Amino acid sequence: LAISFLALFDDGLERSRHEEPVHELCRRQGIVPPPRGASHFTGDFGAYRLKWEKHTEFTRYKIIVQDDNKSPFETIAAERVPSTWLATLPGRVIAATNVAYIRPNPDVVDFDAPDVESVSRRWFSGNALVGGYLANRTGLAMTDYQVGTDGFGRLLIVDQRFSPRQAGRVVQRLVEIDAYRILAMMALPVARELAPQITTAESGLVAITAALTSGDAADEPALLDRPTRLEAQIQQRRFETSGRFSAADAYYRLVQRRAEELREQRIEGVQTFREFIERRLSPAVNTCATISSRQSQLSQQVAQTTQLLSTRVDVMRQRQNQGVLESMNRRALLQLRLQQTVEGLSVAAITYYVVGLIGYAAKGLMAKPDILVAVSVPVVAGLVAFGLRRFRKMAESSGARGMLGKIRSEPAL
Repeated sequence: LAISFLALFDDGLERSRHEEPVHELCRRQGIVPPPRGASHFTGDFGAYRLKWEKHTEFTRYKIIVQDDNKSPFETIAAERVPSTWLATLPGRVIAATNVAYIRPNPDVVDFDAPDVESVSRRWFSGNALVGGYLANRTGLAMTDYQVGTDGFGRLLIVDQRFSPRQAGRVVQRLVEIDAYRILAMMALPVARELAPQITTAESGLVAITAALTSGDAADEPALLDRPTRLEAQIQQRRFETSGRFSAADAYYRLVQRRAEELREQRIEGVQTFREFIERRLSPAVNTCATISSRQSQLSQQVAQTTQLLSTRVDVMRQRQNQGVLESMNRRALLQLRLQQTVEGLSVAAITYYVVGLIGYAAKGLMAKPDILVAVSVPVVAGLVAFGLRRFRKMAESSGARGMLGKIRSEPAL
């Protein structure tokens, strides 16, 4: 068999954009196309078979040609498909592999003792190979993970005694490893771009904490704006990158699982697929995980600093409110004293006028009015003081009842 595998990243394109090329090819060949909204399709186009699958972030195409040639890569499946059609495929290519699936042939490779150097020179331009025996030595696979001038990599699979289903699973796992490996690596540029921003934010948080420690209470309201803005920036970056980092972790797990399912055994002097993946993909995924963790920790630290600063500002406001209340108490005490002073003056004034009236009346009725005037002074003063005090108490009582009635009439919150 000759198989060409293509995986294209969606780049946010609409789903219909990825369906249209398959529908167009089916119309050309007079084949019933898949229904709209379908996620997979398999069609026999005579000279080749096409398998199309739509995934969450990428679309993959597998072109299969029945090849009787014994020499690997003599037939390229992608060349059977119209080149104009391939050029119309939407999205960004993330994996492209030509697979040569052959039976054991000593002229190609000795299955029991493969000459890796010879295989590399003849079909992989002398590049270092990666591979091993698969599924308890029922087959082997080798590749160089290099992209040729045609834009495709190469994968050689030798079938010693695969069952038909096992052969399909082996091919599927090997091409999926390559696609998922690239998808997991897509988070690395994001992590590299984010790393200096996180470092800058961490330095900014240190500066805010130092200012909070040494700053005056009057500076705290202004300081509160800095961590608030910093937290908003961090949250924005988390929303923009968390999906990519989560996807990288998920793809990495898929790669590991597919590598385990291969059940590899080593070819002497050749890296296994699992070793190649772990040495090159694990550091990138660990870097992304570290950046994601730093981002989460930084967000928590900024939130804690903001909460601490908010608490200090609240305490400061409570102290200010307490000072205002104390000032109001002092003013109320002064007003009370002033009121008492005014009340005393009022008693004197009213007594003076009342006694004056009594004096005028006494002059007209009595020969010696001075005695009556002198006696009336304390009596009038006492009555006036008593009346004013009673009036003040009645006014205070009336005001309190009115306030209580207003409170009772208001609906409870």
